[in-house]
Amino acid sequence: MSARPINDYALLSDCRSAALVSSDGSVDWLCLPRFDSPSVFARLLDHSGGHWSVRPAGPAEVTRRYVEETLVLETTFRTPTGTAVLLDALAMGSRERGHAMGDDSPGALLRQVTCTAGTVTVETSYAPRPEFGLIHPVMTPVRGGLVSHGGARTLVLSAPVALEVTRSTAHAETRLRAGQSLEMALLSSSAWSEEPGLWHPRRIRRRLADTAKAWRSWSHLHRRYTGPWRAEVALSGRVLHALTFAPTGAIVAAATTSLPECVGAERNWDYRYTWVRDASFTLQALATSSCEKEKADFFGFLARASATELDRGVDLQVMFGVGGERDLSERVLPHLSGWRDSAPVRVGNDAWRQRQLDVYGELLDAAHQTLPRDELIGPPVRDFLLQAADTAARRWTEADRGIWEVRGRDRHFLHSKLMCWVALDRAISMAPALGVTDRVGPWRATREEIRTAIEQQGWSEQAGAFTQAFGNTALDASALMVPLVGFLPGDDVRVVSTVQAIRTHLTDERGLVRRYESDEMATTEGTFLLCTFWLAHALAVTGERAAAHDVFGNAVAYANDVGLLAEEISSATGEALGNFPQAFSHIGLINAAHAIATPRRLTPADGGRFPTV
Repeated sequence: MSARPINDYALLSDCRSAALVSSDGSVDWLCLPRFDSPSVFARLLDHSGGHWSVRPAGPAEVTRRYVEETLVLETTFRTPTGTAVLLDALAMGSRERGHAMGDDSPGALLRQVTCTAGTVTVETSYAPRPEFGLIHPVMTPVRGGLVSHGGARTLVLSAPVALEVTRSTAHAETRLRAGQSLEMALLSSSAWSEEPGLWHPRRIRRRLADTAKAWRSWSHLHRRYTGPWRAEVALSGRVLHALTFAPTGAIVAAATTSLPECVGAERNWDYRYTWVRDASFTLQALATSSCEKEKADFFGFLARASATELDRGVDLQVMFGVGGERDLSERVLPHLSGWRDSAPVRVGNDAWRQRQLDVYGELLDAAHQTLPRDELIGPPVRDFLLQAADTAARRWTEADRGIWEVRGRDRHFLHSKLMCWVALDRAISMAPALGVTDRVGPWRATREEIRTAIEQQGWSEQAGAFTQAFGNTALDASALMVPLVGFLPGDDVRVVSTVQAIRTHLTDERGLVRRYESDEMATTEGTFLLCTFWLAHALAVTGERAAAHDVFGNAVAYANDVGLLAEEISSATGEALGNFPQAFSHIGLINAAHAIATPRRLTPADGGRFPTV
């Protein structure tokens, strides 16, 4: 069992894969060569899952940070005899070599520990366990390191120290004096290809410097946001970039799988994939972070991965692998006990099979934000977007599983209807670029049918709010989307009442927001940071800027010591829950900060007027 707090981890990324490093210098999660590959280290989910620890042999006081404007992690250990500084990074390529950041990443985990004062004995423990801990590889010492064989990949550890191997685990102790350093690197390759060579310490130092330079170069190009919480917005932009799979532009929802929404329960999902659901809010966040190339790459990925003949009656798939894969069939790994015994540990995600009608709105809104409106969109994107709009118009009356991917019966979720309205609203605005101005009339008529249904069946006088589903009174934080997508203005009395109802009834004693009032799986989950940022965003839109500022500040306070946000926060303990770090939480932070900094009145995309109340 792993019991280390989720918030104790820091993220490393090379825009292809990710690692999580604990505050005591242990890499407890690493998947190679992609975010969704089987793990090399998985102690995050089970003590037997493998790790790579570099730390002082005795007790130490620990502080850490990201090196300025980078995701190079700097951990400082102060011991009774001296001080050591550990630098960790997944190696990036250099933008100056003509590559986009991450395109030429070598797939190398770099570690350098330097004694900066006195003397420090550094202890190294290296226990790779490929295939989610199933494999205990055969380790062969070579001059300058170790080679590990077993399973689909060969691992090469460059380490200029003598490593003692005992049952697939290597140990070393190295005494460093002030000014001395120890450089190590881990690389992997397919077991059937040529093994990577050992890296000399000079090369490791150079690649660490190149990686820091690449992150700084990226950060300098993405400084447009000048409002409040600039540092938090800038870091969140780097986190979104870190969760991007550079070869395709896909952005994963999180770096991990199976970190639970409730300790000891079964809501443990694999988030190492890309959701269409996240698209429009992701693009807004990328725009705030001045990530125009990333916007284009992400939309391009969505358009390519989603493309299918929708007129065959099939559902638009809601999520994809980072390479565009569609079959994400879920399976359980019974040999892993899970974080704090929260089994099962899952890989894959069967939500890919679900019908979620909201995805049509997210896809059309993403296109509306990304594609030029003063020139004709070419096929096949044009044809696909037309099918998506027509499908939303045809199927909006159907029940589905909704934004929260309930694994129960289909229902008529308000958010799904709302996003079908968004699909048609954005399609109407884009009609000239789509070359179909003749469809505007029917689309407008259907858009008004959806509006009428939402206003009549989605509004509850008893609840004083727009509710989770048609005909019920249960509150749901997704109703905050009503003003955020431009369906109604922030000063509409129903919007103001909905925002206040959610603030009153879905907010816990910590000031954080739950997703909804009822849960078909009958489990108790934490509050959602995304929903809390939605509340701050909605308060800003309704003109409650002081309240929005307070809600935002309260949510940001739950970031860990290096600024990373989890999916949820336990109402009982205040600890982080869910997969980590969570892209949607950082997206919510960016969008809410921008809304508070630049409050504006949202209007329908085609310039139509909101109805008066």
